[in-house]
Amino acid sequence: MLKTTLSDMLEIEYPIIQGGMAPWATERLCVAVSNAGALGIISSIGVGMPQAAPVALADDPDWKDKSPYELLRAVLQWATEQTAEKQGIFGVNVPLAEEFGEVVEGLIRATIDARKEDEDTANRLRVIITSAGNPAPWANLIKESGALWFHVVPSVAHAMKAEQAGADLIIASGREGGGHVAFEPVHSMVLLPAVVNATSLPVVGAGGFCDGSTLAAALSMGAVGIQMGTRFIATEDSDFPEIWRQKILTSNERGSHVGISVFGPARYLKNKISQQLYELYNRGFLEGYKEGTRLEGRGMQQLSKSSDPDECVFLGGEVAGRIEQMPTVRELIEEICGDAETVIRKLPKLVTES
Repeated sequence: MLKTTLSDMLEIEYPIIQGGMAPWATERLCVAVSNAGALGIISSIGVGMPQAAPVALADDPDWKDKSPYELLRAVLQWATEQTAEKQGIFGVNVPLAEEFGEVVEGLIRATIDARKEDEDTANRLRVIITSAGNPAPWANLIKESGALWFHVVPSVAHAMKAEQAGADLIIASGREGGGHVAFEPVHSMVLLPAVVNATSLPVVGAGGFCDGSTLAAALSMGAVGIQMGTRFIATEDSDFPEIWRQKILTSNERGSHVGISVFGPARYLKNKISQQLYELYNRGFLEGYKEGTRLEGRGMQQLSKSSDPDECVFLGGEVAGRIEQMPTVRELIEEICGDAETVIRKLPKLVTES
């Protein structure tokens, strides 16, 4: 069994975190990951600003009338129930981008109240992960929850700010990752060890991780685990549309690029719309922002309607080029950790005597 500081602090079997992947729903995926012994994450923006009814409210005809706070409360209760048998541990991702405005506070308060009012939820809803914004203004509110606080960063400077704000763990996210990325391109091979060396907090690697060898690499650079987004999309248990999962399976290692998104640059899998977003970004983010966000919004709407991949947009990382199969979540997690142990055991044999 591969145990690390991350496993110990969360009481989980495997040192793997499922990425939040806002603004998409991840309820089913979160439950599958948690029940498989890793850390599943509810995308709170995916719940609070949903494209469709959350799983927990599929039979409620009035779900559209509920506030983001009410929607997330219902989903957290559902997740608690769905992970009860296996005692799965899960968390919530809350992007702090200004574009989400007052929604953020409601989502954090929903998490706080869910933990306060239900002992089972408090025992297993262990983590709030924040990203895509300044953590300092939210520190007191997040600490009120009693949950562990992880913050996602793209640089050493951001990691230091998160540590100063009171975060418990840093997730260092390299620019090869899918979805929201930093303007400045620092990739995992440089970013992860730099953050590990700069902070006293435990660090998890994100961006480019998908299998046992990359987990072993993260541990060798001082990380206590990995976070995966794109890899978890391409599983049988994910909430994501089939057209998106198939796009990952057919991509290669050069099959992504960075373009304009609503809250900054984002990495997309290549197609007709992402090419336009890429070109707009390279001409100038501010200049192309209005047209870019219009294209992105239209492409996201088509994900649930169209059978033509060129009419959609697909957030995804460079690692899509290394993904060829769609296993269950449990099969994937067990394979990754088993292969990582094998890689680690073989390392001494690769070093020759001088």
